[in-house]
Amino acid sequence: MDSIYNYTKEMLINYMVSLNEKTYRTDQIIEWLYRNKVSSFDDMTNISKKFIEKLKADFMIDELKLVTKQESYDGTKKFLFELSDGNLIESVLMTYEYGYSICVTSEVGCNMGCAFCASGMRKKLRNLSTSEMVLQILMVEKLENLKIGNVVIMGIGEPFDNYDNVINFIKIINYAKGLEIGARHITVSTCGIVPKIYEFANLDLQINLAISLHSAKNEVRNEIMPINKSYNLDLLIKAIKDYIDKTTKRVTIEYILLKDVNDSKDDALTLAKLLKGLNVYVNLIPYNEVKEKPYKRSNKEQMHIFFDTLKKENINVQLRKEQGSDIDAACGQLRSKNLK
Repeated sequence: MDSIYNYTKEMLINYMVSLNEKTYRTDQIIEWLYRNKVSSFDDMTNISKKFIEKLKADFMIDELKLVTKQESYDGTKKFLFELSDGNLIESVLMTYEYGYSICVTSEVGCNMGCAFCASGMRKKLRNLSTSEMVLQILMVEKLENLKIGNVVIMGIGEPFDNYDNVINFIKIINYAKGLEIGARHITVSTCGIVPKIYEFANLDLQINLAISLHSAKNEVRNEIMPINKSYNLDLLIKAIKDYIDKTTKRVTIEYILLKDVNDSKDDALTLAKLLKGLNVYVNLIPYNEVKEKPYKRSNKEQMHIFFDTLKKENINVQLRKEQGSDIDAACGQLRSKNLK
């Protein structure tokens, strides 16, 4: 039986049409699911019992199982959820002055193999369904009794490696009668699957795009991000330019600072040259060290030298506020710790 959380508004409308039901039922169901967060179809009191029985025969209202929760001194909370098949995934809730933001996982494991990342320690087992992504938001909202206003698809996995389910997830959480998370408050991050960047640019969704770059030198990026061997920096920058031209939106460049790997002043100058003239801003990220990996966090002095170098080169840049450093903060750490 399929989870009803897999269904976008358009898919539910098609379901209604197939049954000769009134299509306005779609919004009623969506409001019950995402505004009222019912756990049973029987709770949908403005829908006929006959139609509720049909819904119960065709769909289920499922949940994720909470395995454990960690909370940081800064308020960041990390949730480990168990899926129906026993696989484990992570979601991270962050608190900002503008509200709550959640980092959502898109795959069980990851095949991108980034050398510094905890997610890649466990190979991809499968894509998450749309419902398993939607439920991360619903579960955290229920558990914490709050409203999430911002979503970043930057958890375990490469979102563009699970493209169709991620796009349906975005459509569901963006819909005005449901969770109503604005397009400009949703960010999808890719390590650089170039064909999907072009495809994403054509959707006209107004969703934010972030690129996990982490080096402006092909030889370094080849070592730490194997995706670069398939889609090098020339191809990636060309795709970013196309995206900016088509959408007129600014792109975020994610850059984790790794000690003695990509954090020198020369690295900063090379990055500035690569990005010169592009409508981007650089998000410098302190590295959350992973004990199984040899990489270390850049020291504060080097981070500020890197930051100042970019500023002097007129690159829009910020040094991201560190969050969750006292818990298993890096993507995949908590999951790996709980796997046999």
